[in-house]
Amino acid sequence: MTDTTARMSGDLPGRPPVVDLRTWEAARAELLVREKAHTREGDAIAAARRRLPMVEFDGAVEVVGADGPVPFLDLFQGRDELVVYKHMWYDGAPHQGQCEGCTTTAWHLQDAAYLHARGVSFAVLTTGPWDEVAAYVAFMGYTQPWYSVRDVDGPAGGDMGFLTGFLRDGDRVFLTYSTTGRGNERVNAAMGLLDMTPYGRGEAWEDNPEGWPEGRDACWSWRSDADGNPTWGPTGRPVPQWTRPGATPVETLGRHGHHH
Repeated sequence: MTDTTARMSGDLPGRPPVVDLRTWEAARAELLVREKAHTREGDAIAAARRRLPMVEFDGAVEVVGADGPVPFLDLFQGRDELVVYKHMWYDGAPHQGQCEGCTTTAWHLQDAAYLHARGVSFAVLTTGPWDEVAAYVAFMGYTQPWYSVRDVDGPAGGDMGFLTGFLRDGDRVFLTYSTTGRGNERVNAAMGLLDMTPYGRGEAWEDNPEGWPEGRDACWSWRSDADGNPTWGPTGRPVPQWTRPGATPVETLGRHGHHH
């Protein structure tokens, strides 16, 4: 396309080229071929995921929830399957000092009705002491069950920041799957929607055309100040926290020596 053609077509700087509907439909159809191949490969990976072996562990190991210590088995709520998100925790930090990435994942699943319909329970686990966790859950307005797995070893506890799957057979409990990093994006619907937009996530690693808005570091949008400016500074909070009653700027994240 020549510069003259671009000007005549009404192109706008830093935006996709402007074309007629038929031309757009042809380009869309071409991309759809790749999208369908991506979907089929995802289905094949999911089929392989279902064929992973599993690891048995003690379902009687105790975790602490709203009703005090309970066996891990209780997290299944009588269902055969369980998915948990393992939320990182900074001991003693105020609410706004907790992990913005974990907040992103936990915030996206406020209602597990569709999981329950398929016989799957959901819970959030974290290593924080229960009194801190309970106050945080109340402030955030989370509706799914949370449990402290402080000092719990093995598949029930372990490293945080993971999505992990479990299967129950009577009183026997098994670890079936675990993922972290971008694997956690399965929960984060906003990420998928942003991927459908012309400007994407606005992150520096994305492959964008020349003239697009300059991307920032990954997860820049997960923490902001009261005016909505992305910041990890002392007045920053995980973005959803600003929607909570009583969320005001606080002058310390409460984590000595911790910085990004």
